[in-house]
Amino acid sequence: MYGAMARKPEKQKASPGARDTSHEAGRDLVASNRRAFHEYMVLDRFEAGMKLKGSEVKSLRARHCEISDAYAMVPKDEDTIYLFNLQIPEYAQASTLFEAHEPKRRRVLLMHRKEIEKLRDRMGREQGLTLIPLSVYFRRGFAKVELGLCKGKKAHDKREAIKARDAKRQIERRVRR
Repeated sequence: MYGAMARKPEKQKASPGARDTSHEAGRDLVASNRRAFHEYMVLDRFEAGMKLKGSEVKSLRARHCEISDAYAMVPKDEDTIYLFNLQIPEYAQASTLFEAHEPKRRRVLLMHRKEIEKLRDRMGREQGLTLIPLSVYFRRGFAKVELGLCKGKKAHDKREAIKARDAKRQIERRVRR
């Protein structure tokens, strides 16, 4: 493909202050859980597919989704992950011939068995960890959910985060002047 004298084109390097958005490439965001970042410390992130019905997919494509109360669980005796309380309302234009889906039903998440075992082991070793959906999106036409392995923040942690955010804003304001 490249001749003896030709060189491979080099990849462009991002500037040091640039934000890495490689994990966001090709995403069509449906909903994000901003409250999760305030309530929890996100220790690790995982991507999982969702097993959905047709009317659920249509409703998601119309950006109808409530993610704030949702959580995921890994049962001890099964090789699956379940997502609870993710509310996907019924699609208004769905045909009445087919049975409508329940908005807050338990949904099966699709992950590799090794990833599920890794999650189960880590949640078993450390106390106080929970799986919280951080965002719902489409990637290459498939509905995905980004799960965060989270640990709850204490009140003083939240105050520290707010102080740090305010200090950062003040610095940015002064730099702009």
